[in-house]
Amino acid sequence: MKILIDMNLTPLWVFPLQNNGHDAVHWSSVGKPNASDHEIMEYALQKKFVVFTHDLDFGDILAATGANGPSVIQIRTDDTTPEKIGNILLKALSQFESRLEKGALITITPARMRARILPLRK
Repeated sequence: MKILIDMNLTPLWVFPLQNNGHDAVHWSSVGKPNASDHEIMEYALQKKFVVFTHDLDFGDILAATGANGPSVIQIRTDDTTPEKIGNILLKALSQFESRLEKGALITITPARMRARILPLRK
């Protein structure tokens, strides 16, 4: 799976994702550090990436626009390091792979994972 890691997450995510077979890049290696969320979403859509973020605005954008993509994985926890939630993310990627390929918003907390199919209904 192709995963675009948002600026609000550490670039250290690239290595565990790549080591588990994913094509992962951090936004800082492909775009401007001050790019808007809309620019990141457009890039991900064009290049067929899943956006991985700690920013709830991406889900809001999907809801407001009714878009079918790109898929977004949003983490809702204070500690967003690979050491703390890496296993949870890898489990979500495996569990929701087919949904992410079709278009989904995945929300991950330390206690649970939730998938919503795109487009989101208001």
